[in-house]
Amino acid sequence: MRDDFLPYGRQWIDEDDIQAVVNVLKSDYLTTGPAIKEFEDQLKSVTGAEYVVAISNGTAALHAACFAAGIGEGDEVITTPMTFAATANAVLYCGGTPVFADIDPETYNIDPEDIRRKITDKTKAIIPVHYTGQPCDMDEIMKIAKEHNLIVIEDAAHALGAEYKGRKIGSIGDMTTFSFHPVKPITTGEGGAITTNNKEFYDKLMLFRSHGITRDQKMLLNDNAAWYYEQHFLGYNYRMTDIQAALGCSQLNKLEFFLQKRRKYAKMYSEAFKDLEGVIIPKQLDDTLSGWHLYVLQLDTDKIRPDRRVIFDELRIHNIGVNVHYIPVYYHPYYQKLGYKKGLCPNAEKLYERIITLPLFPKMSEEDIMYVIKIVKELVDTYRVG
Repeated sequence: MRDDFLPYGRQWIDEDDIQAVVNVLKSDYLTTGPAIKEFEDQLKSVTGAEYVVAISNGTAALHAACFAAGIGEGDEVITTPMTFAATANAVLYCGGTPVFADIDPETYNIDPEDIRRKITDKTKAIIPVHYTGQPCDMDEIMKIAKEHNLIVIEDAAHALGAEYKGRKIGSIGDMTTFSFHPVKPITTGEGGAITTNNKEFYDKLMLFRSHGITRDQKMLLNDNAAWYYEQHFLGYNYRMTDIQAALGCSQLNKLEFFLQKRRKYAKMYSEAFKDLEGVIIPKQLDDTLSGWHLYVLQLDTDKIRPDRRVIFDELRIHNIGVNVHYIPVYYHPYYQKLGYKKGLCPNAEKLYERIITLPLFPKMSEEDIMYVIKIVKELVDTYRVG
């Protein structure tokens, strides 16, 4: 057994990253300075989006996007339960109501057909989540949105650098949100961004991240003196610092390297487990390229008798920092108090009972991957029925 603990995710920080932060610390601007625009410009290149708004974190990005979409009291927003709670919480922040559509049992992403079933005259938007970095069926989702005049906000917290039919994630939906938490494809410590090709959304997002206040002469309603500014609506202080942005710029320079590592290690896992009786490997949609933020292994509980917790705990005993992504959002006590009940999304609920997230991050070595493979195989062989 290895002596050190192998987490499911960990950031990669090198001397280039450190120097980029030091350079900002020595500069005139620690926030609202030139590093922000530089970071936003780099993200435009990475995503193919026309506009980018850097923001304080991924949850703030979702909140801002819901605000810009005009989500309010009485509006319903369809999303997946297989996500971190922030996706649905952002709808609640704006006074809307999250409606959970079930997942495709093969890809684990939101099922477009269940989206159709959940649409009502109150539906205002759809928030598909590119779960684990695997792009959703965006052609079908955008088709549904067009038919019903809905806004699409992609939650791409897992999917920076992922591709759907040759298009980069970040340039397909009406808005796309990203997270730069330390375990994500790149990190700024905390941090996030929203991409869009819509100038109206962009203008709202820019105001929203800074109290709803503007100094833009073209937007001012009254005095246009140099010192003058106006608050146009109730916004938030969701600004990103230049310290974070500088780190982000340095990290983006390594994004392709990070993605190559993740894809290589995911392939090693899939090759090792594809013929292993008792487990199911993640399926990838045709014409997509996953960002592989997570590698989720599904246990075939018809062929493995102990419950998932036994194997999970055994892997932890072997210093493998497995996790589970995610507890269905409406299982949380807060959502239960709001009236959501178990049974809403049977496919998601069944998946939740069977999945384990294996370690996957660029700083892992091939030896780390082989160790995880070895222990997983040993446990599956031990607990397989017959």
